[in-house]
Amino acid sequence: MNDRTASESHLLGPGLLATPFTAAEIRDATGAGKTIRIVVDGPGDRRDERVNRFTDCDEFGATLWRWRVPATGAREQVSSARVTWNELQSHAAFPADRTSVTDETLDLPLGRLECRRYDTRETPDAPASTFWFAAAYPGMPVRYEVTTPDGPMRTTILSIERD
Repeated sequence: MNDRTASESHLLGPGLLATPFTAAEIRDATGAGKTIRIVVDGPGDRRDERVNRFTDCDEFGATLWRWRVPATGAREQVSSARVTWNELQSHAAFPADRTSVTDETLDLPLGRLECRRYDTRETPDAPASTFWFAAAYPGMPVRYEVTTPDGPMRTTILSIERD
């Protein structure tokens, strides 16, 4: 499979479900200057706001900047890394034998969204992690819930902005 065919495929390998978006769809929806504001509700009433920002986008990937916004409003823990569109797509490549897929409508800060919901387990007896992907926003899930060793954690996109 060549790079172009791979970037346009929803199937990334045997035993995996089709991803909600192709690498090309993620690339086309991102563009330089895309900023995603996220809230993370964690165990013990912990609440963090985080920001993901894409720069230096090209055909194959982008630089992804990430930082946490504490209650003081100042940026902290800024990090950056080069990511590929295929790598971002692969985050949603769930095992077919341990994942169920349904459609669901969610009311979120981004609005009322039609979503594809993936409930997946690392092992058959592990707690399920749930990911909601909105067709209107190719890329990361608009909400996801996972169980950490400290308890449940929910991540929700608050806004998506472009320069």
